[in-house]
Amino acid sequence: MAVDAGKTVKVAYTGILDNGEIFDSSPVGAPLEFVTGAGQVIPGFDEAVQQMSVGETRQVRIEAEDAYGPHNPNLIIKADPSQFEAGEAPQVGQHFRVPGADGNPMFLEVKSVSDTEILLDANHPLAGKDLNFELELVDVQ
Repeated sequence: MAVDAGKTVKVAYTGILDNGEIFDSSPVGAPLEFVTGAGQVIPGFDEAVQQMSVGETRQVRIEAEDAYGPHNPNLIIKADPSQFEAGEAPQVGQHFRVPGADGNPMFLEVKSVSDTEILLDANHPLAGKDLNFELELVDVQ
């Protein structure tokens, strides 16, 4: 029996990349709770859960377009090293949270550092990646 949009669900899950790396999971005994169809989770996850019944487990593959979208090269930002405080040189792989133009937080990852330029990536870390999930629909309210 499918889950109608607008229902509150509890889902135990494990997210796995194609290389086998687990990138996220719900804590044991604390499933993720969200309202179906409300945009609270990535579209492919929401759609998969809406096709399940309570107690059902399922493995699903969500293409990048239905997850965090494609990697957008326009979200690679070139910054001048002088924009960072002296002695606070960023390191490759470091993450920053800064206010975006719309006032919402924007997350940046340092991709490269040189004397003349710092490349920052504002894409979601999972953008451009297909995602695999092991799902269990625990409850529907």
